[in-house]
Amino acid sequence: MTSKERANLRAQANGIDPIFQIGKEGVTDAVIAQIEDTFNTRELFKIKVHLETAPETPKEMATKISEATGCDIIQVIGGTIVVFRINLILRQKEAEKKKRQKEKARKEAIERRTERARRKYGR
Repeated sequence: MTSKERANLRAQANGIDPIFQIGKEGVTDAVIAQIEDTFNTRELFKIKVHLETAPETPKEMATKISEATGCDIIQVIGGTIVVFRINLILRQKEAEKKKRQKEKARKEAIERRTERARRKYGR
């Protein structure tokens, strides 16, 4: 991942809230399973680490999460970890959705032009 891609993902992550919280138990199998499930619906999200009760530093936890899930660690600041993993199924669904929206907009434009022509020429 290039530094520009990472910077773009950091910018996207600015506006989102953390989804998970990791506390005194640390990174467990249950936490890893939840993160894997979340990657089925999102590519980019935040994880909050409770610094007072966590058994490890956020960087150590981020490394464990990355190794267990195969995700990229975008950023670790304070007690917040930002993770990213490409989901090809999600990207395909988004591409299909954009294609449907584009087709719908094209049909609406044709209808508007046809209606204008009818009004103008009285057909």
